[in-house]
Amino acid sequence: MSDRPTLFGAELRRLRIAAGMALSELARRVHYSKGYLSKVETGLKPAQPDLARRCDAALDAGGALAALVPAPASGVRLPETGDDGEVWMLNLSDDGTSRFRPMDRRQALAAGAASMLGFGLGGRGMAATAAQPAPLETFRELFGQLRRLGQTASPGVVLPTLIAQTHTLRGLSSNAGSRTRGPLLALTARYAEYAGWMAQESGDDRAALWWTDRAVELAAAGDDHDLATYSLVRRALVTLYREDAAHTVGLARQAQNTTAPPRIHGLAAQREAQGHALAGDYDRCLRSLDRARELLARDARESEAPVLGTVNLTDPVAMVTGWCLHDLGRPREAAEIMDREIARLPAHALRSHARYGVRRALSHAGAGEIDHACELTAHLLGSVEVVSSATVLTDLRRLARTLARFHTHPAVRELYPRLTAALHDPTAPTA
Repeated sequence: MSDRPTLFGAELRRLRIAAGMALSELARRVHYSKGYLSKVETGLKPAQPDLARRCDAALDAGGALAALVPAPASGVRLPETGDDGEVWMLNLSDDGTSRFRPMDRRQALAAGAASMLGFGLGGRGMAATAAQPAPLETFRELFGQLRRLGQTASPGVVLPTLIAQTHTLRGLSSNAGSRTRGPLLALTARYAEYAGWMAQESGDDRAALWWTDRAVELAAAGDDHDLATYSLVRRALVTLYREDAAHTVGLARQAQNTTAPPRIHGLAAQREAQGHALAGDYDRCLRSLDRARELLARDARESEAPVLGTVNLTDPVAMVTGWCLHDLGRPREAAEIMDREIARLPAHALRSHARYGVRRALSHAGAGEIDHACELTAHLLGSVEVVSSATVLTDLRRLARTLARFHTHPAVRELYPRLTAALHDPTAPTA
């Protein structure tokens, strides 16, 4: 039997007494009952990571308490993606659902793909089209529109078009001359990278990493190696949602030990901060956020390259600071920042409103503001349903667990049926 609950409880009691704080006062600050905290201190109840971080912040323990109860990582390694992808098959059903399957040519022949009844769409004129500037500009504009669509629709709506356009661009790139091949490959890589994000939002980490790997290959073929660095930031996002602090920090640091542009290093520093927050390390988290702000500001002055990462946050570092403060057990501070930053989001960005809005509600609930948290959540559930985000639903599950501690509260009783229905979305992670 693990002795971690006893170790944590004993250290919590020692630090609380050293701070001259009564158990009732600690209970008030962390919004857990005095009786529950007493059982934690005596080892009768195990501490959860959320409680450990809150107690750490309340007692100014510098991460010592949080480190005793780390969030359990999923225990599942990042999936291997393979490199099959010479032939892409996209099945479109009449109910609007779709299924994508990459395979090598041998698999395609074995499956009889070449002899299936169908219509050849033809490839004549690809080289001539690739030589013209107009298609490239049109696909750039379309990419912006697809990113906008991704803010207002589910991944199942976005991915079929995104995959089809990536395939078309891949074909144009392979037929292009030296003058246009590089720009076409760069744009194809961006399409593939965004497909990876939409795949993660659909709840399929394996597909997300497969598309990310393809994006790196496409960019490298066009002599752009910076996307390989950004792919580490993307991988770190997968491990972040698996609550794997160590791998999140490790991947983010690896991305910063490169010659990539300041923006990519800044995004990596933000991801590192989120990993440190998950581990309860306040000082390292804040230092990473300071570094992220400096790097992103430098990029804004020096670079005119297409934007990687979110384009909907007015102040990304401020929003991520609010995100991190919640994980660091400081929900009231987190809520204050997120209240301000969410008010600055574009109205059309439903995915961003859902993502950060659920975090905001989670922070208000953690600060004991149950009525306000329920009110915020009730307004968000429509957007949550529309964007159908597996990552948003991860936080929605946390919010449901937090509110369940107040199950007799009238606002919670009223909200819970709708909240439970939202959590039965098929994209919701099961763990």
